[in-house]
Amino acid sequence: MLNRFAYRIHQSLERHFPEQRLFLKSDTETRFVRLRPVTQILGLAGGTLALAWTIVATALIMMDSIGAGSAREQSFRQQAMYEARLNDLSADRDLRAEEAARAQERFNIALEQVSEMQERLLASEDRRREMETGIDAIQETLRRTIRERDEARAEADRVTLALNEQAGGATEMGRARDTLATLDFLTGALGATAEARDETLAEAEAAREETRVIAEEKRAIEMRNDAIFAKLEEAVSVSMEPLDNMFREAGMSPDDLIDSVRKGYSGQGGPLTPIALSTAGGLPSADELRANAILSGLDRMNMYRIAAYTLPFAMPVKDSFRWTSGFGYRKDPKGAGTRMHEGTDMAGAYGTPIYATAEGTVTFAGWHSGYGRHVKVRHANGIETTYSHMSQIRVEVGQRVSRGDRIGDMGNSGRSTGTHLHYEVHLNGTPVNPMTFIKAAKNVF
Repeated sequence: MLNRFAYRIHQSLERHFPEQRLFLKSDTETRFVRLRPVTQILGLAGGTLALAWTIVATALIMMDSIGAGSAREQSFRQQAMYEARLNDLSADRDLRAEEAARAQERFNIALEQVSEMQERLLASEDRRREMETGIDAIQETLRRTIRERDEARAEADRVTLALNEQAGGATEMGRARDTLATLDFLTGALGATAEARDETLAEAEAAREETRVIAEEKRAIEMRNDAIFAKLEEAVSVSMEPLDNMFREAGMSPDDLIDSVRKGYSGQGGPLTPIALSTAGGLPSADELRANAILSGLDRMNMYRIAAYTLPFAMPVKDSFRWTSGFGYRKDPKGAGTRMHEGTDMAGAYGTPIYATAEGTVTFAGWHSGYGRHVKVRHANGIETTYSHMSQIRVEVGQRVSRGDRIGDMGNSGRSTGTHLHYEVHLNGTPVNPMTFIKAAKNVF
């Protein structure tokens, strides 16, 4: 039964795959190799599988190559955007500082003008009060003179009547002449007093007009200063918010960071000096308070700028690279089980430049066990960065480096499966995810 079933299968296969013979001829004899249907089917199946595997492997290699190229292009675009944003922020910061300096100069000039106008206004007010006092005294003198004139005229009439009645008396006539002379003198004095009063009234009116003009100029200066303050306050507010968010996303308190920078930073730069004006023992004006608030904001931005250069917000690799391993637990690339990966791996070409991500001091530069050629940089605020597996080290222990300084070349030294950079960030001795700092700065720089 089994032989019959096998025979039928053989017959069925021979209809589609007839038996073939491969003849091998030599000088003395001729041989042949029989290719049965089963052998042909097995050979065809093996060839089909090999072709399929070749197609799948080629597709996987092409997809991986396309993915690596896209990642490099995306990294290059992000790096270009990062540098452009950094340049724009630097230019905007310089522009804001220049505008603040010009605004401070204009504010100081305006304050001097206001001070001069106030002095002139006070002097005009004093002159006006003196004129009003003089006018009151002149009017009182005028009223008294008019009363005396009326009394003198009445006395003269009475004396004239008595003289006419008595018709004589040299003594009485002399008195009458004296009275008339007195009247003439008083009339002249009255006219001069009236002219002096008119001149005083004209001066008082001119002083009032000058006071009104000075008050209008003062209001215009106050409105112009208010507009300048509003623009500066808006600019400081808009520039401050992304910086606050950047440091908070990096897990750092902005206030503590600024206090640390203010205490420990000893390089060039520093806070702007607030406006200090004499107020004759009184409280500062509203404009002085606003100006000091703006200068405090600019001082905070300056502290942020200093802090940003002391913290690892930059990329250690600027050329094309590919992210190969992130921070966290992973399977060991050399089969040592699941282990904690305390940094980020970036794979690139052999000899790719490696740069410091913030200013600091080199504390280690040499061979370090499985890390190979290894560089360690200490930064401010308890932060430390490390760069491993390098092919060449370009710094020395104790050397001071700035952000963007080249510290080595990418390589494959130490315990490594290929050319890459192993980059770590430590905060107070504890490793943290470097992408926290890189991502925190993506919306600012």
